[in-house]
Amino acid sequence: MNPVIRGVIIYLFLMLMFRLSGKRTLAQTTPFELVLLLIISEVTQQALLGEDFSITAAIILITTLIATDLIFSVIKKRSKKFEKITEGVPLVIFSDGIMHEQKSRRSRVDEEDVLEAARNMHGLTRLDQIQYAVLEIDGSISIVPKKQ
Repeated sequence: MNPVIRGVIIYLFLMLMFRLSGKRTLAQTTPFELVLLLIISEVTQQALLGEDFSITAAIILITTLIATDLIFSVIKKRSKKFEKITEGVPLVIFSDGIMHEQKSRRSRVDEEDVLEAARNMHGLTRLDQIQYAVLEIDGSISIVPKKQ
């Protein structure tokens, strides 16, 4: 198979898999950055070992992957719908003392994760001190404390 076609197919497949795996899987990294890093690492490894790819094929594939990423970035800037599909949206998982069970279960976030973020960000130690907890698109949890 042509390395350019193979690269685009692998890129799209990994993007789909990481989106399906959830935000917490990627904490602190966007799906695009992780996919690009994984594929480039693998291509570079194979080129260095001299297995399936020549250095020329590796260079072509890396160029293809970076170009694909740049094209997706431009599309995301122009289409909020495409950005939502590829990056996701922030998700309120806790509000007014209530953990949103379905959202938190689907996102694999529990009360301990919320409390850990509350301690780290604001020194809060109880759920009743938290107004909102938001699961951000990078997998981190933002805390909005209750007004005192």
